[in-house]
Amino acid sequence: MANKYSAEERANFKPGGQKGKLHREIGVPEGEKIPAKKLAQATRSKNPEIRRDAIRAKTMKKWHHGGSTPRQKGA
Repeated sequence: MANKYSAEERANFKPGGQKGKLHREIGVPEGEKIPAKKLAQATRSKNPEIRRDAIRAKTMKKWHHGGSTPRQKGA
């Protein structure tokens, strides 16, 4: 099956959202991490925009953000 996106589109992919937006929406200063409790509350927000941003933040938290990869044992 052919890939839906070209190599150039995949290389230039940037996940959605504005930097610091969720921090501003839930009142956490931008330099600090969002506490897990506040993030969990935001995922259940009545405001669909806050809810969407919080779910995106939880998803992005699982990604490997460019740091070195852990070495395998015995390698």
